[in-house]
Amino acid sequence: MEAWSARIVGWSHSEFGRLEGEDVESLAVRAVRGALRDADVGAQDVDEIFVGHFNAGFCPQSFTASLALQADERLRFTPATRVENACATGSAAVHQALRSIESGRARIALVLGVEKMTDTAGAQVGTNLLRASYLKEEGDTPGGFAGVFGRIAERYFARYGDQSDALARIAAKNHANGAANPLAQIRKDLGYDFCRTVSEKNPVVAGPLKRTDCSPVSDGAVALVLAQADLAAAFPRAVGFRAAEHVQDFLPMSRRDIVAFEGCGRAWSHALERARVRLEDLSFVETHDCFTIAELIEYEAMGLAAPGKGARLVADGVTAKDGRLPVNPSGGLKAKGHPIGATGVSMHALAAMQLCGTAGAMQIPGATLAGIFNMGGAAVANYVSILERVR
Repeated sequence: MEAWSARIVGWSHSEFGRLEGEDVESLAVRAVRGALRDADVGAQDVDEIFVGHFNAGFCPQSFTASLALQADERLRFTPATRVENACATGSAAVHQALRSIESGRARIALVLGVEKMTDTAGAQVGTNLLRASYLKEEGDTPGGFAGVFGRIAERYFARYGDQSDALARIAAKNHANGAANPLAQIRKDLGYDFCRTVSEKNPVVAGPLKRTDCSPVSDGAVALVLAQADLAAAFPRAVGFRAAEHVQDFLPMSRRDIVAFEGCGRAWSHALERARVRLEDLSFVETHDCFTIAELIEYEAMGLAAPGKGARLVADGVTAKDGRLPVNPSGGLKAKGHPIGATGVSMHALAAMQLCGTAGAMQIPGATLAGIFNMGGAAVANYVSILERVR
């Protein structure tokens, strides 16, 4: 198979942040209605629904697949399945929709990613997120999931030297990009000096990681409409998948070289081979910067830099918005926010906007080919999509 036959033909993206007065149901309903309206698709024409919702204790309503049906009574009796793979839950839902269309089971599929996190107390948020680690060995990590990535940063620093300057540059880059994203949770250019300096407003969180190295707790919902290629010919916009690859690694960090992100590297390698493109052919990348150390290691895992050399990319401006390969022109998880179940769907929606030339102030001029990397856990669930506009 040279490429997937499914096309993204519509989308809807809420703002990310602390969305007062909203719950999972209201966010889901708004996103679904918006995507169907954007695609000009009737609810009765949807053949299957995939809902990306991590939850892990954020929402008392654990059974959420059917909440998508609340958007329109004509969705009643449509198959709907909740999909979950930690922080890559959104991309897992997208990939399930691709398979449904490829198999012929569906001609039009709806993907919803949703999370409501900010109603949960801070300590409980940390406990919930730590469930995406291997609890038998990592469950007592101080600082929760930030502590897990703090340990990863410490090991990376021990092997390659102090990378605090690089992490601050990544944070500053993504915040500068996020300032141009009207959907982002943090729309402020914080600057390198603020991100580099420990202060009352930017305290140390875990290991060498400061607050500006950590993505914020967020609410949000994003929905996509996918259609079979022959149907997509009737839509004014259609974004295709040159590749969609998933690589799952061991859950325990003790069984892996945790500073290498080998699953990420394999997913990128498989996707580039499937798409028959090189990294330098991509117009931009949206990558999973749950923590700045993750983006730094991902540069190396994707093959953009040799191990230990990722810092040079951000120092030289290679990954800046006007650089050779812009990374996270949306602001990434760092500025945009990280509502777990919605994140991967958001990456696909924002990439589609870029390819269709409708990204506004975020727009990369002449974008033709997008790379997406969405990660669950500490490089455990690894999803790469390569998208192009086909109509």
